[in-house]
Amino acid sequence: MKGKRWSALIVSLLAFLVGLVWIVPFMGVLMSALRPQEEILYGWWNLPATFSFDNFVNAWNHPTAPLSQGVKNSLLVVIPSTLIPVFIGALGAYGLERFRLPGRGPILMVIALLLAIPQQMVAVPLFRFLNSLGLLDTYTGLVLAHSAWALPWIIFFLRGYLTSLPRELEEAAAIDGANRYQTFFRIVLPLMTPALASVSALQVTWTWNDFFLALVLIFDPDKLVATQRIPLMRGQYHVDWGLLSAGAVITMIVPILVFLLLQRYYIRGLIGGAAK
Repeated sequence: MKGKRWSALIVSLLAFLVGLVWIVPFMGVLMSALRPQEEILYGWWNLPATFSFDNFVNAWNHPTAPLSQGVKNSLLVVIPSTLIPVFIGALGAYGLERFRLPGRGPILMVIALLLAIPQQMVAVPLFRFLNSLGLLDTYTGLVLAHSAWALPWIIFFLRGYLTSLPRELEEAAAIDGANRYQTFFRIVLPLMTPALASVSALQVTWTWNDFFLALVLIFDPDKLVATQRIPLMRGQYHVDWGLLSAGAVITMIVPILVFLLLQRYYIRGLIGGAAK
């Protein structure tokens, strides 16, 4: 009994330390965003503090890199970059799991290998390919890049979740006269809701926070996404840390909201997908 208590205490202590590692930097950014520059220079942890939302207003309406436009641009990229690969990934995962396709093993091996390729390795070929299609410096090109990059891990994840779903439901639907399309859209897809919520939340977060692909593919100042605009808030000879911190906090809002909206399914989807 004492051993279990000590184990629980150690686990709780480790969880507290991990949480501290995450929360302290966030508190530093938030406190810096709420304080004037002269107070930040003496340390964001020093009290008393003068709190103000001026940094948020200035970041939102920045003269050269307004986050108001950046957030809109990011949404134009994130929404289709999530819906497209999640839908196609669900179809692909269902096909690979439920159909005995020839060469299914090599296909799964290729998908697994694609997960290990870093973005930097394909940056130059991707740049040239989209340039040849006339899609460079367009949201369409960036959406296609994000969608293609997300498909392997989404298929891999959803296939793992599908292995936990009983086939008897699909067999019963077939007996009732449903074809494969009706079975997928009316039975399988609703049952995949937790997994779809999980991959959607992850894809929104990764696409929203992406800087590298946007940096390589988007150049027009009016088309820059939110993550591209934060570095542009730095002055040539002066860095306003409060302004940069406010910009960072603003860009955190959308992923946090998505997680809060989908948290009901998020953990169930992750556990179901990882169990297999």
